[in-house]
Amino acid sequence: MPHYLVERFLPGDPAAQLAAVGDRARRSSEHLRSEGVHVRYLGSTMVPEDETCFCLFEALSLEVVRRANEGAGLAFERILRALWIDGEKGGTQ
Repeated sequence: MPHYLVERFLPGDPAAQLAAVGDRARRSSEHLRSEGVHVRYLGSTMVPEDETCFCLFEALSLEVVRRANEGAGLAFERILRALWIDGEKGGTQ
């Protein structure tokens, strides 16, 4: 299953912003899955010095990831196809 990285800027309190983004992305992804759309929010990383947040999703297409973020009301700069290595399992995902 392809992975996608969503880049967004989050000014303000990094911890509070990251928690809110994660919650909204997870709920939106769950809602789409309940409608039969395969998308899974995998997690986020915040770089406080740059006020930049990167969220990782698993989905069949970039458009599905866009729908999940728009449905969550989350603004973003871009969405890119990403290769990911599971630190526990190894291998490119």
